[in-house]
Amino acid sequence: MSKTKIPFPVRVPFVEQLGLELHACAGGASELRVDLNDAHMNSWEVAHGGVLMTMMDVAMAIAARSMNLDGPGVATIEMKSSFMRPAEGELRALGKLLHRTSTMAFCEASVFDADGHLCAHATGTFKYVRALPAKGRQLKPLQRNDQENP
Repeated sequence: MSKTKIPFPVRVPFVEQLGLELHACAGGASELRVDLNDAHMNSWEVAHGGVLMTMMDVAMAIAARSMNLDGPGVATIEMKSSFMRPAEGELRALGKLLHRTSTMAFCEASVFDADGHLCAHATGTFKYVRALPAKGRQLKPLQRNDQENP
C-alpha cells in the first residue's frame, strides 16, 4: 500500500495524540502506521496493548467507512483482539471490511511489525451512525476533517 500519508476523513484527537498516520483508505480497506516511541510502551518496553487495540479499532472503522467517506460515521459495537507477539519499531495496521448492511459493518484488522511479523489480530462490529446522543438530549455531529494534513 501507499508510503505517503493522507488526511484522516474525520478528526479524532486521541488518534492524533498517538501519532497514528493514515496511508490508505479505499475499497473496503485501510492502512495505518505508527513509529513507536516511549509514550507507546508498556513496562516491558514494547508496544502497550492499548496502542495495538486502538490501531486495529481505527483501521477497521476506516475500512468500514471507506466505501462512502461522505456518509455516516461508525461506532464500535464489539471488538475481539488477539495478541501473537510483542510489537516493536514501526507498526502497520491493515483493516478490511468483510461485510456490510445498511446499518452494520463487520471488519477485521491485523498489526504487523517492521519485519512483517503478525503481532495482533482483531475482528469488530460497527454501527453506522449520523450523530451520537449527548447530555441534555443534544446530538453530537461527526467531526469531519476538513483541514489538510502537512
